[in-house]
Amino acid sequence: MTTPRKRARSPSQVLGPDACPRCGTTMKEARGVLRLPVNGEEVAVAHATHQRCPKCKEVVLRLEDARRLGEDAIALYRKKHGLLAAAEIRAVRERFDLTQGDLAKLLHLGQNTVSRWEAGRNVQTAAMDVLLRLLRDVPGSLEYLRRHAA
Repeated sequence: MTTPRKRARSPSQVLGPDACPRCGTTMKEARGVLRLPVNGEEVAVAHATHQRCPKCKEVVLRLEDARRLGEDAIALYRKKHGLLAAAEIRAVRERFDLTQGDLAKLLHLGQNTVSRWEAGRNVQTAAMDVLLRLLRDVPGSLEYLRRHAA
């Protein structure tokens, strides 16, 4: 006589919203260090909110948790490398009464790039950071860019 075995979760089985996608156990909310690559560098974000399975330790991010993790990782990367923060980029643009499209045109970028920088969803390169600082700190640089951006 054989003993009945516990059946594995079927791949087509519908799981509840808080179920672990790996084993089906109810996930628990957790906070801890999660790592995310930013510009090819792994950034550790402390106290990141996520779902963790108490049984198999699977980690799942809800949409809002994933968005926040990305923004926090980018902010930490900017701080570590001495890059302008999202609010500082916005301040540079607003100081000269430029729209995101105006600044993007001056820097030969797409408007969405400037929007993502200011929203904290993307990080500027070191070269673009220098250009933004020149615009902010060197009198006459805006006029220079306007003359040569065409």
